[in-house]
Amino acid sequence: MPAAAAPIISSVQKLVLYETRARYFLVGSNHAETKYRVLKIDRTEPKDLVIIDDRHVYTQQEVRELLGRLDLGNRTKMGQKGSSGLFRAVSAFGVVGFVRFLEGYYIVLITKRRKMADIGGHAVYKIEDTNMIYIPNDSVRISHPDEARYLRIFQNVDLSSNFYFSYSYDLSHSLQYNLTVLRMPLEMLKSETTQTRQESFDIFEDEGLITQGGNGVFGISSEPYMKYVWNGELLDIIKNTVHRDWLLYIIHGFCGQSKLLIYGRPVYVTLIARRSSKFAGTRFLKRGANCEGDVANEVETEQMLCDASVMSFTAGSYSSYVQVRGSVPLYWSQDISTMMPKPPITLDQADPFAHVAALHFDQMLQRFGSPIIVLNLVKEREKRKHERILSEELVAAVTYLNQFLPPEHTIIYIPWDMAKYTKSKLCNVLDRLNVIAESVVKKTGFFVNRPDSYCSILRPDEKWNELGGCVIPTGRLQTGVLRTNCVDCLDRTNTAQFMVGKCALAYQLYSLGLIDKPNLQFDTDAVRLFEELYEDHGDTLSLQYGGSQLVHRVKTYRKIAPWTQHSKDIMQTLSRYYSNAFSDADRQDSINLFLGVFHPTEGKPHLWELPTDFYLHHKNTMRLLPTRRSYTYWWTPEVIKHLPLPYDEVICAANLKKLVVKKFHKYEEEIDIHNEFFRPYELSSFDDTFCLAMTSSARDFMPKTVGIDPSPFTVRKPDETGKSVLGNKSNREEAVLQRKTAASAPPPPSEEAVSSSSEDDSGTDREEEGSVSQRSTPVKMTDLGDSAKVTENVVQPMKEVYGINLSDGLSEEDLSIYLRFVQLGQSQHKQDKSSQQFCSRCPDGVIKFSDC
Repeated sequence: MPAAAAPIISSVQKLVLYETRARYFLVGSNHAETKYRVLKIDRTEPKDLVIIDDRHVYTQQEVRELLGRLDLGNRTKMGQKGSSGLFRAVSAFGVVGFVRFLEGYYIVLITKRRKMADIGGHAVYKIEDTNMIYIPNDSVRISHPDEARYLRIFQNVDLSSNFYFSYSYDLSHSLQYNLTVLRMPLEMLKSETTQTRQESFDIFEDEGLITQGGNGVFGISSEPYMKYVWNGELLDIIKNTVHRDWLLYIIHGFCGQSKLLIYGRPVYVTLIARRSSKFAGTRFLKRGANCEGDVANEVETEQMLCDASVMSFTAGSYSSYVQVRGSVPLYWSQDISTMMPKPPITLDQADPFAHVAALHFDQMLQRFGSPIIVLNLVKEREKRKHERILSEELVAAVTYLNQFLPPEHTIIYIPWDMAKYTKSKLCNVLDRLNVIAESVVKKTGFFVNRPDSYCSILRPDEKWNELGGCVIPTGRLQTGVLRTNCVDCLDRTNTAQFMVGKCALAYQLYSLGLIDKPNLQFDTDAVRLFEELYEDHGDTLSLQYGGSQLVHRVKTYRKIAPWTQHSKDIMQTLSRYYSNAFSDADRQDSINLFLGVFHPTEGKPHLWELPTDFYLHHKNTMRLLPTRRSYTYWWTPEVIKHLPLPYDEVICAANLKKLVVKKFHKYEEEIDIHNEFFRPYELSSFDDTFCLAMTSSARDFMPKTVGIDPSPFTVRKPDETGKSVLGNKSNREEAVLQRKTAASAPPPPSEEAVSSSSEDDSGTDREEEGSVSQRSTPVKMTDLGDSAKVTENVVQPMKEVYGINLSDGLSEEDLSIYLRFVQLGQSQHKQDKSSQQFCSRCPDGVIKFSDC
């Protein structure tokens, strides 16, 4: 039986669209161009989409021959204009989907991409440019006068702004889920016989079950979580027709990655935000929740930590922590027709049995487990009721729902008026948030895929022993989640999430053995790097929902913002108000059309003729419900049965049916992540290498002065920082607007698929050349001086740290050789010191066997 499992890598990563008068031929290949697939799209149907996928895997030679025959068969007669029958229309990196308005279908292709993150060797790309191509030819096209207007509305959704995809990593799920499903088939094979498996589950494709022995490896692919997929409606028409490798699911939100260098050891810090595609929209037009329990501005934020020195999911060290933001789950809205800066909050429907809140929290229990912790940051005391209306209704809903939950799984409600404490001169807002963060992380725990280290067991930390979550033989699981909200879920929420994330980051670093205590201080390189990621994350989400960047930032609540920041805050407030008043309606129409909330239909009102989109998002108002949920048993029984674990991660028949499991040899391309990452078949340049171009704590944050402590966990003075978060923020904010994304580092040049004029019709495309920012240029090492040396007391006895003794079983001959080399090293070190050359980073002392 194989000892490992791996995600399946899509075999369609490069595409070329070929055109004839009657058909489009979409040729897709893997990156190495060793395997090809072909889609045939009919162009003679004016309104229907006819796609044929023969599901055959072609070689490069077979594709050349096929395209050659198509070219010959479609050439015009001699003497007529044009001698070629097959035209190369466009090259691409993936299919976003197919869409139809009032005429025929369009195909949307990704023509330019940029690598934004690397998760265990799995690349995460951002869409940089797309191409929308009309499928029917001119001879069968039936024109409609409103088609162009629908096309403009659809293209108002800028796909080059914060849309992400991956060919091998499921971005719609958390890291905990993705690594958990890799164990599911292994656990199933251990617990059941082959006969029972074949009768109970149909998750294995016709490659056959993995048998005892051999070099077989599980290749696993799971269904995406459609709530966070933004092109699901565009792919819906073809998902049952074509091979799953053609389906490229896209998320919307934020993705940023930075490198934390700990004495030369690279650790990647990744931040991914998944914006919900349900009840999505702009700030004042989408408030509260819809009838299905989906809330406005719902975003799942996940911070990942991985040791970049080991790439494999099975052998590497990975950790993650997830938290959620979202509007208050009630029926409420704000009327913006009065043109007021703060429109009054209105409760649209009475919900005495908290029906909509019950649907929302039931979804959360299924995805995250228990406990669900609600951190409510809205104002509690106001002269005139405004935000307080939401607090009163929310606490009433949570109190009602908790009556019917088991005591150990009740929803935890934490109200905290953040605005009130911000105005107080006696209270430090972040200190109070830090206390809340500690209590939250202790209840939910976090995910890590390795058991506690020996030194943690030998010298246990008091805070570590109080940590919650679920401890398993292979590590820890996060059970439950923090749900943070204010009114807009923007400024206050982002600062609160940063503080909780900072607390969780300390535990993550401690679990990987990178710090000796689960605690991180402000003004360290590590926290500055993490703060920049979170502010970029907040800026991006604020632009998407509110129309401007963050108004209040972490440094605002720390009360260290410069005086110039106040004028910027005023400008951001005005920008947000202008966007909400004049452009939100058009953006909302675009989102409704893109997500398939509205389908243009002949004879029915057009999108711009609707007085409101309320009935589009609340579909039960137009029909009778077949069954009504209980007001007391508001939860799903299967979900409650498996708490505190998330039901989606439990090994059961329903979850196993969501998986596709194949049998591969361990060196096959479909699961060989090393071949996918290093790409030995192509010539690459160090200047274009992503890991060298990403933000680094040593290059971008560590001071360049002589004799400085290189540890990223050392507290720096403001004048010591290598990169001032305060001073460089304005330039970075401008870059955010220019890129329409708040990426935390200047990534390597984007890849652009270009139509080639060469005779090779196999679909090979070239990468766009570009220059890398100076931030990716290697920094010359400076003289660290004697003060930067690691002292002898840092070197702990090996027996105490690792639980082993090197001197056990060591022969006298080996011991004498070792001591000889130690003496040579010490003498060489003294010579280097006396000559005042570049200081060695090695300690003066060595580990002696007498201390082991």
